[in-house]
Parts: sequence; structure tokens; C-alpha cells
Amino acid sequence: MSRTAAAPAALAVPVLALGVFGIITTEMGVVGVLPALAERLHTTPAAAGTLVGAFALTVAVTGPVGVLFASRWRRKSVLAAALAVFAAANVVYALAGSYPLVLAWRIIPALFHPVFFALALTAATRLAAPGKAARAATTVFAGVSAGFAFGVPLTTFLADRFSPPAAFWCAAAVNLLACAGVLVFFPDLPETRRPTYAGQLGILRRGRLWLSVAAVTLLFAALFSGYGYIAEFLQNVTGLSASLTGPVLMAFGIVMTAGNTFFGRLLERAPLGTVTVYPLLCLVLYLLLDAAGPYRAPMLAGVLLWGAVHSGGLAVAQSHLARDATDAPEFGNSLFISFSNLGITLGTALGGAVTATAGPRHLPLAGAVLALAALAAVLVRRRLGPGPRPAGAPAAAQDRPAPVPAP
Repeated sequence: MSRTAAAPAALAVPVLALGVFGIITTEMGVVGVLPALAERLHTTPAAAGTLVGAFALTVAVTGPVGVLFASRWRRKSVLAAALAVFAAANVVYALAGSYPLVLAWRIIPALFHPVFFALALTAATRLAAPGKAARAATTVFAGVSAGFAFGVPLTTFLADRFSPPAAFWCAAAVNLLACAGVLVFFPDLPETRRPTYAGQLGILRRGRLWLSVAAVTLLFAALFSGYGYIAEFLQNVTGLSASLTGPVLMAFGIVMTAGNTFFGRLLERAPLGTVTVYPLLCLVLYLLLDAAGPYRAPMLAGVLLWGAVHSGGLAVAQSHLARDATDAPEFGNSLFISFSNLGITLGTALGGAVTATAGPRHLPLAGAVLALAALAAVLVRRRLGPGPRPAGAPAAAQDRPAPVPAP
């Protein structure tokens, strides 16, 4: 690559991170404006809540099929088109007064969500310097942390200070900016052998892959069994006021950004060790949170540790699944996205059931049990070894998950 070409290409990965930020802000930003949105759409808050669930369910169900279809198209065009769809969705949210129309435009961009993530992560690792693929992937994942830390609160602030349409216009602008960045800075990657549908689907015959899928699902269930109810836990167990809970959650999101970078560095240095230790770290964390829950000072410190550990789940789980999909990385990434969303759904459902039946006091124990199950799946997968080497791959490729182009 020439020096003149290298400069724009160096901005490609940050542009992808900006795109992820815009997508997460679009996906989750509605949470903070649901009451106002329900009023404008002349529907109930419960019905408006389906705008969130419909998005996640669409991602979980359609991810692999959408990525499989998109794998035959030019990457740059697909990435830009996905961001344009998210921008259009925000315009609809800003202008529409019809619940069915808004619901339809929650489902449409959700079809593109896993496609963008899978292609962006694969492209980021291909663009990375040798040995820096994990760092490129965590840069893209930083857009997720930033979306939760800043995008969602910013949406709520703009909606409260000005109006919900103002918040949606802002989100549309972010997605359009990322779309323009992809068109300007994202290079045309050298063509590799065009993947066949049969070749990509062939990885589903690997038992090792399904152990990795199980580990990813259980790990995300562990992460979100408590995170989905963190505000209720802090208020009802720790005794924080609603006015203090907001800043604490903001601190949680900020620490997530730093934790994401930290785990990216660990994956570069010791990928298999990091993947193995991470669920054990989650197990210990949840036991500590359970013990610290009623005590304000220890729990406030625990929230910071919680945010740092929570952020690592994205890169660590992706790295774990990636080594079983080296010959179909984009399709493997789609499996990661779908099953991580399935894990989020299962984890929040379990957390809700625990909260409804026993109260939030020992909610972290549900996460501890799920983390223990995830650890068991990781250990069993590791005992099976690296698995068969894909044709043309370096001998150690499957035991180096971090450099693999993955979700």
C-alpha cells in the first residue's frame, strides 16, 4: 500500500467504530425516550417497549442468513448501505406518528445490524497490521461501549432538553457521517476467493463450533442477567437514589470503554489464556457483587470493576468463536452476533424471573451460575484442541483466535 493510500486506510477502522456507535445509539437510544414515543404514537408504554424487543429478536433470528447473502457483495457498498438504512430509520422515528410504521422501521435496520457488525469486524482485522488484529477488533467494539456510555444518555438528554425528534435527527446525522466516512476512507480490500454458501454452511458440522456457540450464549446470558437490572439493583439493594443512579451508570459506561481496550491488549498477548480466564473472572466478580450489594461504598467500587469486566465480553467471546470459523469468518461472526443476542435475551429473562420471584438482592448469583456454565463449555472446547486446519491456513491459525477476522 502506498503512503498516500495508507493515510485514508488508517482512518477506516475508526470510521467503522463510529458506525457501530451510530448503530448502537439507534438500537438502544429509544429506551430513554419510550414514554414520550408511546405518547406521540398513541400507544401504550408496553407496546412501545416491543420496539426494543423486536429489534433484538430480528437480529438474533436473521443474522446468519443476512450475512450469508451479503457475503457475495462488495464489502464497501454493503457497509455504506447499512449505515444509510440506519440514518433513514432515525428520520422515520423523527417524523412518523404511526406505531406500525415505526415498528416496521425497527425491523428493517435490524436486518442490517448483524451484516454491518460481521463485515466490519472481518474488515478491521484484515486491515490491521500483523499481530494487531485483536486491537482492531476492540477498536470496533469501542463503538459499542461508547454507544452505551454516551449515545444512549445523549439521546435521552436531547429528547428531554429539546424533543424526541431532535434526538433522532442527531442519531441520523451520526449514521450519515459514518456512511460518508466509509465511502471516503474505507479501501477496496483485495478480493479473496469468493465464498460459496455450501462452504460457509459447512462449519456448522463441527462439534467444536457448537461448544464455542454454547460458551458465547452462556457468557452473554451471564453478562446481561444482572446488567439488564442494574438500576433496580442499585436503588433497591444498595439504596442509591434515582438522581445518583444516573451518574453511576454513566461511570459504568465510561469504564467500559477503558476495559474494552484492556482486554484487547490481553487478547493480543495471550488469546487462549484470556478466553479461558474471562468466565472465571466473571464468576468471581458476581460473587463479590452479591456480597457488596447492600453496602454503598464497596458497591460503588464494585460498579467500576463491573463495567471494566463487562466490556471484555464482546472481544473475548468473539475471539473464542472465531478460531472455529477461520475459513468462513463473516458467517462465523454472524453466528457470534445471533447467539450473543440470544444470550442477552435468555439472561435478561432469567434476571427478570429472579427479580420477580425472589427480589433483586441475590441477582448476581444468577450471573455466577451462568458464568460457571460458560467456563465449563470453554474448558471442554479447549480440551478438544484446535481442530482441523482449513486448507491454506497456517498451522497455528486456529489456536490464534485474536488475529482471525471475526465478528
